[in-house]
Amino acid sequence: MSPRVTAVMLAYGAEPYLPEAARAVLASTGVDVDLVLVDNGCTTDGVDVVKGLPGARVLRPARNTGYAGGCRVGAAEATGDVLVFVNSDAIVAPGALASLAAAVADPAVGGAMASVRLASDPDLINTAGNPLHFMGLSWAGGNGSPATRFATRRPVPSLSGCCFAIRRELWVELDGFAEEYFAYHEDTELSLRLWQRGLRAEYIPDAVAVHHYEFSRNALKQYLVERNRLITLFTAYQAGTLTVLAPMIVVTEGALLVASLLGGWSGPKVRGWGWLWRNRAWLRARRAHLRRERTVPDAALAHLMTATVDPSNVEAPPGIGAYNVLARLYWRAARPLLPRRL
Repeated sequence: MSPRVTAVMLAYGAEPYLPEAARAVLASTGVDVDLVLVDNGCTTDGVDVVKGLPGARVLRPARNTGYAGGCRVGAAEATGDVLVFVNSDAIVAPGALASLAAAVADPAVGGAMASVRLASDPDLINTAGNPLHFMGLSWAGGNGSPATRFATRRPVPSLSGCCFAIRRELWVELDGFAEEYFAYHEDTELSLRLWQRGLRAEYIPDAVAVHHYEFSRNALKQYLVERNRLITLFTAYQAGTLTVLAPMIVVTEGALLVASLLGGWSGPKVRGWGWLWRNRAWLRARRAHLRRERTVPDAALAHLMTATVDPSNVEAPPGIGAYNVLARLYWRAARPLLPRRL
């Protein structure tokens, strides 16, 4: 019997690739698939096109729920045993969903991601699993590298939200993404939570998705990326870890503030700090929730993290070399001091 899969996809703005992405999902082989499309504010007729496709359902929330909230809305209506989240500009290969579903059938695997390729050159990787810096930074792993370098299934620190699968019962148990994230970094947090429960996040090379990837920066994105990184840092790490890392957190925040001043996005950076302060009660509650669900201490997960910032899709800010040297030295000294018990 083929696995029952519900694919969740979101629509916002122009969405030029949405019909193609939806058709590719519904044409998947080796699975019994349906599609839930969440319309967060599509400005073209793409949603209406998808609505007419057999196996597709369209949900229209009263407001733009963001990526995190939209995934929650779509997953709540899912009927499949496996959830696969697919970006509306990602075109999955016919067997990709079946490969992802087979991977998460293993109870030791919490989530599995596709081999996400660049649409401009499908022989090149967009992401083959996202690195996780011990300061919470994350980026597209392997971006621009030949896909042949990533031909082996392997554990990854963080899944990419572009195309990944999780068992629906596990998603429900974890309560999925926190809607407070709105967009960005929620995939990093979910991946970390899987590892903290003793489950693996894995990259599946034969589950190919071609992504029409365009890196962009704007004030809202800078605000959300930085704010959400700190949400994860302050809620998912153990108290002992935060104590050990406190000096480096101060250094990193200072360095990022300087980078934001030089880059013209200091306003969004400071706004993020303001949000954290105003929502400190929610942060405490979130922290308590994540502490209760975890079974693995931070010391056992330190091997997943890197101390070097080297994204290929972002121009490095001035001083990154000196920062990396300091971070590597600090991480080497800090790792033996991380909590070994819950």
